[in-house]
Amino acid sequence: MKRSYLELEDKIGYTFKNKDLLKNALIHRSFGNEHAKYRKLNNERLELLGDAVLDLIVTEHLYKTYPNALEGDLAKLKAMVVSEPVLAKISKTLDFGQYLMLSKGEELTGGRERNSILGDVFEAILGA
Repeated sequence: MKRSYLELEDKIGYTFKNKDLLKNALIHRSFGNEHAKYRKLNNERLELLGDAVLDLIVTEHLYKTYPNALEGDLAKLKAMVVSEPVLAKISKTLDFGQYLMLSKGEELTGGRERNSILGDVFEAILGA
């Protein structure tokens, strides 16, 4: 396992039992366009799982924290908390972009700093 993965685990305070899951969480779809070995291997499925987990965690927290709030108000608050800009900001704070496996094109066009990619990788790591 690369040292950078160990550093990432240290940053997030979690050691993955299955290091392949962490690696998959960091593979952007574009990387497979340039590396045949990774053509069908990327973080999108983990992103889907992480999105669902994040929704559940945030919803439960809001439900318990605001017992008198209306459903609509809780839904709006949850949408703000799990929004792309918020997740991207967390990813930037933890410097997730430096660990991403991106195509040369994504690299050259600023993919490591793109909110959509950083929000997705946050969810993928959570899913992993």
